[in-house]
Amino acid sequence: MSVKTSTPATAPAGSVAPSEAARLRKVHWYQEPRWQRLGMLLALAVTLTLMTGEEGTTRDLFFALREDFTGPGLWIWVGIAVAVWAVREFLAEQTAGAAEKSKKAAAGPLGKVRELWASKQVRAGVLVALLALAVFGPLGVERYWQQVLVDQIAIFVLLAIGLNVVIGWAGLLDLGFIAFFAIGAYSAAYWTGALPVQPPVVLNNFLVLPIAVATCLVAGVILGAPTLRLRGDYLAIVTLGFHEIVYLMAKNAEGVTEGARGVKVERFSIDLGFFAYEWKLDPMPYYWLLIGFIVLAIFLFLRLEHSKVGRAWTAIREDEVAAAATGVDTVRYKLMAFAIGASTSGVAGVAYASKVGYINPENFVILLSVLVLAYVIFGGMGSIPGVLFGAAFLVWLPEYLREWVDPKDRYMYLGALLVIMMIYRPQGVLPSRRRKRELKMAEAGIGGADATGPAEGRQQ
Repeated sequence: MSVKTSTPATAPAGSVAPSEAARLRKVHWYQEPRWQRLGMLLALAVTLTLMTGEEGTTRDLFFALREDFTGPGLWIWVGIAVAVWAVREFLAEQTAGAAEKSKKAAAGPLGKVRELWASKQVRAGVLVALLALAVFGPLGVERYWQQVLVDQIAIFVLLAIGLNVVIGWAGLLDLGFIAFFAIGAYSAAYWTGALPVQPPVVLNNFLVLPIAVATCLVAGVILGAPTLRLRGDYLAIVTLGFHEIVYLMAKNAEGVTEGARGVKVERFSIDLGFFAYEWKLDPMPYYWLLIGFIVLAIFLFLRLEHSKVGRAWTAIREDEVAAAATGVDTVRYKLMAFAIGASTSGVAGVAYASKVGYINPENFVILLSVLVLAYVIFGGMGSIPGVLFGAAFLVWLPEYLREWVDPKDRYMYLGALLVIMMIYRPQGVLPSRRRKRELKMAEAGIGGADATGPAEGRQQ
């Protein structure tokens, strides 16, 4: 009697045995999202411990690490991270319910506020009150913060308003915007007779303003003309190169710009015969002058946004190919965006050079272009209120941290804030309604919403 033995069937080539497939599908505990989130929060706690801990020393390379990891700071940050993780993982439903109840409770008062805001008289009154606060509020702050308001906040607000035209409205990524700022500043130095090369006629700083604006307009056209076929990253690289050209010319052309030595620039002054006034060291007259420039720029740009030109920029930003197909002269309007956006940099450059009284090429490094870009994105591209807030807040933040944070570490906090912002609110703090709607459509898979690059193909 023969005994038949069964042999396992040979698995087809390339297939995986069921036991092997089960092993591959198995998820270890450390691979679960809950524990991965805990690991990321703990890593963030360690990073914050190093950011807020002891400063290093060249005499002992591991001094800061020993002090940070043996002191109470590490356990404080770890406790905060674990508490956040526990609330997120185990109290999410309760937290969401409480938030929903709060939203419903606030719906009534918010509705009344919206009804009031719909009135033109109310809006005008609020704007007048905000303008009065901006004009007279700084009188009650100390001298240091008045200097910050003039030398940094007001100047960067002007620059951000101009860059918002290029990025927020026309969708053209410009990483060399600070080059126009340098052109405006050196225009003030040239036409006031401060450079080795003398002008045909020496002008007052106020008379230099329209010339600087015209110079920046021409420079914007020169930059825009050879870049009309470029978009996104390629355009950004070209504008970066434009900044480096301007910066290196200012640094190396010593016979024209005095090079790294820099030049002294005359301050603002008025002499009408019957009335004369000279801006001196007090920052407030400069502040009020810059407030006037900012209000004028906002008024003109808001009118421009709702004009035919503004609508053409919006069409180019959303889909340049579709805009060209519907008859928009994309070449003309992109050149206008570069030129008009650069115009405020001319004003800012003249104002800055006249206020500080001295400029050199190191006042116009590439970092400033990156910072102005960050201010616009943080506040909300395409939104004038957002740009004003973004520039003012992010310029104020490093100065506010000066008493607690080493100067070398201040921008680390700024970078962390920008990372968090881009994750949880990519549209910015005060986005435009159009930008907010685009991002919602992009999340739903309806078209692209990248305002700094070409539009993506639509899914049918």
